[in-house]
Amino acid sequence: MIDYSNSVFDLKKWLDAGQQGNVLQSFSGEITSVVITDLIERTENIFATTPSIESLRKATIHVFVECIQNLFHHGLELEEGKPKFGVCYLSYFESSIKVITGNYILKEKQQMISDRINQINSLSKEELKALYKLILNNEEFSEKGGGGLGMIDMARKTGTKMEYEFLPVNEKLLFYVLKINII
Repeated sequence: MIDYSNSVFDLKKWLDAGQQGNVLQSFSGEITSVVITDLIERTENIFATTPSIESLRKATIHVFVECIQNLFHHGLELEEGKPKFGVCYLSYFESSIKVITGNYILKEKQQMISDRINQINSLSKEELKALYKLILNNEEFSEKGGGGLGMIDMARKTGTKMEYEFLPVNEKLLFYVLKINII
């Protein structure tokens, strides 16, 4: 079990402060396959009932699915045998949607995640395509199976740079926030 007694991070305050724009959907809790299915269905229903955002539908759903799958597959198990915890929400701004996710990670993972996102953010559209093909052709997959293809694919689909931050929780944990803008 993770000890939060020395935590400097307040999830509720972060959620209250971070949800900007017109929040279309918000979730905070245990990430299970049932929850993922429900979140995807709710997201599809949002687009079905909101014609003004239809042009952003395909990319948003693609990115949203990838993000919540990342929470499920790569999130930190806070208590042995318990589902992983994650936060995700969609916010609509005049002509864009922002997908925001958050989850706890061990501090030792910070550099690897930062390096990977910075690498992806530095690449052109053509370079992203080439890297995607290289990983597929060389079968360079991580222990979790993806080799970073999801992040590369999100960057390719959106054409925008990923934003991220790491918020200190305690001496061993960080709260990792990923923000992706769909325009």
